[in-house]
Amino acid sequence: MFSFILLTQNKSKFIILLEGYKLEVNTLSSKGYSMQKIKGGKTVAYREEPKEEVVKFPAILTNEKLEAIYVGLLILNPKGIGMFYLEYEECQFSVPWMLNIYKIVLFREGQSYASEAAKRGFSFPKINDKVDTYMETCKKYALDSEYTIEQAYFEIRKLFLLKMSFANAPTKTIQQKVIAIKKYDRYNEMGIDEIINSLNQISFTSSIRESVLNEGITGFLLEGNNNLKTGIATPFPILTRTFKGFRKGETGCFAMPSNAGKSRFITNIIAYLVYVEKKKVLLLSNEMTEDKMKLCLITTILNAPFIQKLHGQVLHKREAELLALKFRPNEGVEAELDDRGFILRKENETDEEFFQRLSEISDEFVKTTTATNWLEEQTEASIFFVHTSDHTNDELRNIIMDYYYKEGIEYYFYDTLKTDINNIGNGEEIKKTATVLSTLAQSFNLFIGSTLQLNDNATTPLNMSINDIQSSRTVKEVLDNLCLIKEINNSTYDQYEYSLEEDGDNVHYQDLEAPDTANTKYYACVVDKNRAGSKPKLLFKLDLDYNMWIEKGYVRLKQQV
Repeated sequence: MFSFILLTQNKSKFIILLEGYKLEVNTLSSKGYSMQKIKGGKTVAYREEPKEEVVKFPAILTNEKLEAIYVGLLILNPKGIGMFYLEYEECQFSVPWMLNIYKIVLFREGQSYASEAAKRGFSFPKINDKVDTYMETCKKYALDSEYTIEQAYFEIRKLFLLKMSFANAPTKTIQQKVIAIKKYDRYNEMGIDEIINSLNQISFTSSIRESVLNEGITGFLLEGNNNLKTGIATPFPILTRTFKGFRKGETGCFAMPSNAGKSRFITNIIAYLVYVEKKKVLLLSNEMTEDKMKLCLITTILNAPFIQKLHGQVLHKREAELLALKFRPNEGVEAELDDRGFILRKENETDEEFFQRLSEISDEFVKTTTATNWLEEQTEASIFFVHTSDHTNDELRNIIMDYYYKEGIEYYFYDTLKTDINNIGNGEEIKKTATVLSTLAQSFNLFIGSTLQLNDNATTPLNMSINDIQSSRTVKEVLDNLCLIKEINNSTYDQYEYSLEEDGDNVHYQDLEAPDTANTKYYACVVDKNRAGSKPKLLFKLDLDYNMWIEKGYVRLKQQV
């Protein structure tokens, strides 16, 4: 039985005799080395195992008897360590003394047969009075078994590969998939390469969904607790019914011509999801800046009826007035006004003085700041905003994943869907970006909405199709839902009619009402793709001054009598 004999020791180093070789160990870096007495009074220095977190393995991955047989066979045939050794990372013995016996074989009985690769990473074994007893136990198990060293080695390696993957698995779900390999019907027929392939497959399938379709099928039908029915509502009842809400695992896209109100449309939707449905949302924008989006959001929460119910302030305020801080005085209050009746700022009046005066003479100002103060207090759910003008698809994915893990966000909007920076000008590449979003939605159970550019051409609103999309038409293939939205020319209003119900014998259609202001417009929304079913054509009324979108109903051209 060999030992590591301490020859000298000073403040700077140990000098140790190892089987006739001198080994110098710098004491400044000798952390983990300990001293103990062995038979004959010799002093031994050995390297202690670093203390690591103990992983509790399930019983199905634990086989101490097989480990003892494997180690016992190596003790009986030390030459076997030359071929049937375990690398340091793979060594997953169930009990510390078994690992220690394996290292004794590696550095003592089989040291002349073990390669440098076999020894790499291992510390020296501990020598104590129980070593001989443990070794005899292992030899007994080996002699009583029918295993050859090769058979025991391959079974141990298979098991240890599973244990190593179990210990390193980032989630309990992946740990269960590792355990499942041991339960495979043909596990005993699997070789080491097959085990490695199955473990690699887990890494791949962790981003996809697997199931047996007939499991829990009755509950699926009767309970209705599935993604096909549980989409989140939008501010538009008909659109919500059409798509069965915004369902996680899907992507939706709203395509409109340039400068038609894409960002304003989704701001209206996002405000509903966040403040009514209490969901966190991330808005990624490559067009509108943070300041413009904030102003649009303020306009929306001041004027949208579904938000007014929450903050309790009933008023109508144009975006341009908000930007210019234009407020009217209370009735009967004397103040210097401009030609439109808004309170003028006094010469040399500071911001603080002006705002204080407004709070005293303008209920309109008080209602506005009461609503914006309410908005600041909504911390339960928030709109997170990222402005990025140039990015790759990988960067887009990383942004979404960062907010998914950091904030737990499950609803995302991307304004506007474009090719990444490496493929500007290549319209066909936009399908790749859409595919990235679709893959994320399915893999992580997210809803990802986006806007898209429509051609500003002569196609009439109700005749819009995928051919009117400015970029690649193949983008439709990877989307779950697609709406084509276009303004109806005000000179053709008399050609259209709408109803609150779809076509039927008793459906009542009515004419489009005259616009309230010059900024009041009608938009046709053609549902071009809908994995949930129907593809209606809807009518929206928009007032740009207030960012108020009203869903009027189903629209069609007037029928010839």
